[in-house]
Amino acid sequence: MLETAQTLVLGGTGKSGRRLVHRLRAVNRSVRVGSTSGTPPFDWTDPETWAAALDGINAVFVVYSPDVAMPGAPEVIGAFAEQAVAAGARRLVMLSGQRAEFGLDSERRLQESGAEWTILRVAWFDQNFDEGFLLDDVRAGQVALPVGSVGEAFIDADDIAEVAATVLTEPRHSGAIYELTGPRLLTFTDAVAEISAATGRDIRFVEVPPDTYAATLTAQGMPAAEVEQSVYLRTKLMDGRNARLEHGVQKILGRGPRDFADYARAAAATGVWAPN
Repeated sequence: MLETAQTLVLGGTGKSGRRLVHRLRAVNRSVRVGSTSGTPPFDWTDPETWAAALDGINAVFVVYSPDVAMPGAPEVIGAFAEQAVAAGARRLVMLSGQRAEFGLDSERRLQESGAEWTILRVAWFDQNFDEGFLLDDVRAGQVALPVGSVGEAFIDADDIAEVAATVLTEPRHSGAIYELTGPRLLTFTDAVAEISAATGRDIRFVEVPPDTYAATLTAQGMPAAEVEQSVYLRTKLMDGRNARLEHGVQKILGRGPRDFADYARAAAATGVWAPN
């Protein structure tokens, strides 16, 4: 284990990032949180912030926002990876999406940087329901998305963080691509039903047309560019292509991933889904 190495965790205040920061610090790894509110700040849209964030860094957990599959992502990720290697970072671990064909160019640009790399392709986060953009919908009793009856292998952010901490601190994972999913496929109707059962409330999922979804986001004050991104991520990338189970968690951690029902019960117990 490289105990004295300093690691930059991009998205270090996000769902997987903050959990990773906690795990790395628990094993005495020196960590720098990469975010717009960090010290120094890091901003994907402002390359002028990259050098200070990379100063003295040995390894980087690369989380690109809004998504590695977005247009323009490969160029930004490639430029960052090259700068990271030039600054002395020799280990890059990237969080990618389960839909490999959309994030492939971003992954390739990282792989071509000259670093020791590992790719983690992850399914949809459980925590999108209690820490992400669906929280208010769950509290209101109805989750509405332009997503049909397709299976998703929802995965817990704690599992992702534990895998990331392992591959960052063990050299044997260099050059590997791991697919990380939960233990079973659920439709969004299934997932929301699990939350409903865990809370004892009537919470339902409703499929809505993409234009209706876009209109709702616009009415909520979301900028047009973000509306376009959100619709793209909820439609083109969630069409059933991810309806498969993989075994990356078992391969790395030697145990199965956490089930969505266990996540829902634990989250419900905190009171996070109580109606406003």
